[in-house]
Amino acid sequence: MFTVEERDRIRDGILAMAREDARIVAGALIGSAAHGPGDRWSDLDLGFGVGEAATLGEVLADWTPRLEREWGAVHLFDLPSGAAIYRVFLFPGALQVDLSFAPATAFGSRGPKFRLLFGSAVDHPRAEPPSMTHLFGLGVHHAVRARFCVERGRFWQAQHWIGEMRELGLTLACRRRDLPAAQGRGYDDLPAEVAAPFQETLVRSLDRAELLRALGAAIEGLLREAGDARELASKADGQLRDLLSPRFV
Repeated sequence: MFTVEERDRIRDGILAMAREDARIVAGALIGSAAHGPGDRWSDLDLGFGVGEAATLGEVLADWTPRLEREWGAVHLFDLPSGAAIYRVFLFPGALQVDLSFAPATAFGSRGPKFRLLFGSAVDHPRAEPPSMTHLFGLGVHHAVRARFCVERGRFWQAQHWIGEMRELGLTLACRRRDLPAAQGRGYDDLPAEVAAPFQETLVRSLDRAELLRALGAAIEGLLREAGDARELASKADGQLRDLLSPRFV
């Protein structure tokens, strides 16, 4: 596995590439390392602004083979986001390196984890997270889909929807306690008495009875953590519980 020293060396090497490339007019640290060293397992996130004289495609076409040749990087995938493109690499030692490139006119922070290293950045409005009512509504949708999948004998698909319900329940729990929820970042910081019941939502087999048991636990988790969505929860409560009734079918 990569060491902190190797990660720092790769970071400094990529930043040197950027400073030497006249097309790159700004650069920033993004993610956990933006305002601290991160930890032993943190990946590397860097963002760059590209001047008007070049396109993102031109820069990516030059940078990617160089990173592969000089650092042994493997290009995994691209993720467009607005005007930017995130190109994700795997470096030796299982170091994930996320490099984002945006036109200089759109280069800037969309969240708190951003530290400008050189050049300038624009101020972007912070995107509002989905409301708790929206999240709860998605959970109700997933519960209905899971139940129908059980009846259709689509047991793998049923466990998918139950898993999605668990994620929404944990997200609601995090939101109620001002914890980050994206990508499960706050799940491990939930109080034990809050997180523990969600273990019952884990599907242990594709047996019909087991799927219904886990679905019931996921429904209870949604209702328990409804918070600001309690008005919708009160309206949907009866139908959610009816999904598990022997009379449902």
